[in-house]
Amino acid sequence: MYRLRSVLLLICAGCVHLAVAQNKDYTIKPVSFTKVKLDDGFWSPRIETNRTVTIPASFARCESTGRVKNFEMAAQKSGKFCTTYPFDDTDIYKTVEGASFSMAVHPDPKLDHYVDSLIAIVGKAQEPDGYLYTARTIDPLHPHPWSGPERWMKEHELSHELYNSGHLFEAASAHYQATGKRNFLNIALKNADLLVQTFGPGKLHMEPGHEIVEMGLVKLYRITGKKDYLDLAKFFIDERGKRTYDKNSRDEWKNGMYWQDDVPVINQDEAEGHAVRAMYLYSGMADVAALTGDKEYIAAIDKIWDNMVGKKIYVQGGIGAVPSGERFGDDYQLPNATAYNETCAAVGNVYWNERMFLLHGDAKYIDVMEKVLYNGLISGVGLNGNSFFYTNAMQVTGTPGKGVETERSGWFECSCCPTNLARFLPSLSGYMYAQKDDDLFVNLFIQGVANLQIKDQAVKITQQNNYPWSGALAFIVDPAKEEQFNVKIRIPGWVQNQAIPSDLYQFEKSKSQNVTIKLNGKPVKYTMQNGYAVISKTWRKNDRIEVNLPMEVKKVVANQLVKDDIGKVALQRGPVMYCAEWKDNTTKVSSISLSINTPFKPEFDKTLFNGVMVLKGETDADKLTLIPYCDWANRGKGEMQVWFSQSNM
Repeated sequence: MYRLRSVLLLICAGCVHLAVAQNKDYTIKPVSFTKVKLDDGFWSPRIETNRTVTIPASFARCESTGRVKNFEMAAQKSGKFCTTYPFDDTDIYKTVEGASFSMAVHPDPKLDHYVDSLIAIVGKAQEPDGYLYTARTIDPLHPHPWSGPERWMKEHELSHELYNSGHLFEAASAHYQATGKRNFLNIALKNADLLVQTFGPGKLHMEPGHEIVEMGLVKLYRITGKKDYLDLAKFFIDERGKRTYDKNSRDEWKNGMYWQDDVPVINQDEAEGHAVRAMYLYSGMADVAALTGDKEYIAAIDKIWDNMVGKKIYVQGGIGAVPSGERFGDDYQLPNATAYNETCAAVGNVYWNERMFLLHGDAKYIDVMEKVLYNGLISGVGLNGNSFFYTNAMQVTGTPGKGVETERSGWFECSCCPTNLARFLPSLSGYMYAQKDDDLFVNLFIQGVANLQIKDQAVKITQQNNYPWSGALAFIVDPAKEEQFNVKIRIPGWVQNQAIPSDLYQFEKSKSQNVTIKLNGKPVKYTMQNGYAVISKTWRKNDRIEVNLPMEVKKVVANQLVKDDIGKVALQRGPVMYCAEWKDNTTKVSSISLSINTPFKPEFDKTLFNGVMVLKGETDADKLTLIPYCDWANRGKGEMQVWFSQSNM
């Protein structure tokens, strides 16, 4: 059995929390995914497929593509770097992270042995002082072209040395907390100590070209309590905005915006540059702010979040509209034909929104996270578990836009997205619940059983639902003994006539919907607080809360400043966005036009995609079937569309 270090660690999907007292931290604590056992119709099959298909396939591809060989050659200091990118090392790290999270809830001795064998290979590639970067170590006199002739020389550009370290730290933390073994953690700490010796005041000043080392250093700090790691994370963040760029250039590489490096982070007020880099930076800022009390960081990421959610996010939760640079565009620049929406950016968006919730306790952050989870994130992996989207299109026609993927691939030359999904999915249940003092937050509606501690008393929470297809939710609260505390159930924004927490998207027809909440079969009094229905009482064994969230089919319209969506509508039911795909419709998808009065009826199809709710409607020309956006491209290549022209007829 794997020893979970529950005394030391509280695990969540984005955070590893040290139980030892610290001066400052997030006031809201996520409930560890290891405390929640899922039995959910939507998520459980996907997580199991990730365990049985995606993770093994990822390891196999790391071997067949030469990623493992790079480490073996680095250990021998002989050979030639045999993959394409200097960050290819991280595909092994991320897959080990996913495997570790998976083993934490599903022990697997064979997988454990294999992971240990990979860790041994990685350890042999590490240089005596802790440096670990195969693109240089294999042949220091002829390193990767992106790497520069000496260590760190091109870190602020494309060497990815610190990016590799960041994923190493994240993976080693996950492995340690899952197994209790220090073999991977010791490698990470040796590398982290090298960074502490190398960077900082009076040492080398350098801002990471691709952020994530900041998040990784925070995780090592939580495990070890070594403040040098937290200080270095803050140092790396504060180094941004000090380099001289051409401020008058419109080229984001030349003016520093691509790297989020044009001005100091505390002066940034909009989501900019490479979307994945941005999500990791803003997540790191939230972590450091929570642990240091830095209010300027919080003020900055609050403004940036408002900008992203108000002007730079797609209706299905995708971010990073511009293919060139995989980056955010200008305000309201959300083209459909060339939408990029990298899967890694969706994963990063979940990480950031979770942290914003932990800082502020507002349900709006979970609303955005839910939109990403059920749409723009899970669309990145096929139902078979071994085919992927790097980008997530908004429309596919006979002549797709440049960079638009029209079918899934088994792997990519740059394969960051498949391995990011592999590491994310096993810890999904860590986003369901959170606690603050006597408050229990219920954030996501996923069927399963959670075993918590409230006021030092054991409390079991059982969710029963068929979400996202049905809004009928049940929560059974089962304390070991009678106990008073507050259950705070998120009432999603889409129930409260809010398509997103901004005016970027709205429902076409404003209509209030009644949410009914019962306790043990009777209506119960509750108050609304920051998007949560708060029920305060002394809970007794098997108290049952029933919540009914009305799930009408709603038409979504975009702000008039989003030029590509003028005169168009998208369809949403519950948290799920819908699209039309070639397979279900005789009418050419790109020519579908809806009448303003076109009604849509939900129908559950148990034969399609392991069972989904589809939408049935009619156009002037033909009948129309819409499927959940997350499931498109599972039946071959063809047209797809999210936004539809609408006539007044």
